[in-house]
Amino acid sequence: MRSSTTRKIQLLLAFAALAMLAFNPTLTGITVGPTATIQQGKTVQMSATGNFDDGTTKALGKGVFWSSATDTVATIDSTTGIVTGVSPGTSVITGALGSVSGTATITVTLANITAIMVTSTDSSVQYGTPEQFKATATANGQQVDVTNSVTWTTNPSPITDVSIDSSSGLLTTTSGPTTSVTFFVIATDPASGISGQESFTVHP
Repeated sequence: MRSSTTRKIQLLLAFAALAMLAFNPTLTGITVGPTATIQQGKTVQMSATGNFDDGTTKALGKGVFWSSATDTVATIDSTTGIVTGVSPGTSVITGALGSVSGTATITVTLANITAIMVTSTDSSVQYGTPEQFKATATANGQQVDVTNSVTWTTNPSPITDVSIDSSSGLLTTTSGPTTSVTFFVIATDPASGISGQESFTVHP
């Protein structure tokens, strides 16, 4: 009788374990955020949301391991997920739980910017010719190249047959037009809003 009871208990426990496995969703992905821009010395708290195979999501707290791809740009506390800006540039932040991970990009901008100067090798180019622009910021009495950490735009925008890469400052043009166009190329620090500009012409 005791053997039969023990067997029943074992079966019940086995069924309970199977039921837990059946109703315990599997983590399939992690959404990491925010994708943010911060100044040197400033911090931002990262968060991780788990995506499960049953379609549900859940905020992930303890257990997420955090890392920064470029520590010279941004560091992160591997346990708390707090990012600190170190120097201008971008770094990919990864949040991982076991073998599942997600990423977000943090952009760090120069602190205490007072001015931005935009320069280029040429003052004009022919249609079909690219031009690389450079942004130099004045901060803390120093001149710093911030070409890859500002946002590039043109005024007016858009311009037919002319475009500029918003992150690199590379201007590209298309061959064919027969009329010259003059416009401003603008570099803006996303954290402070300070900007600089240069007049530029594209001609046939």
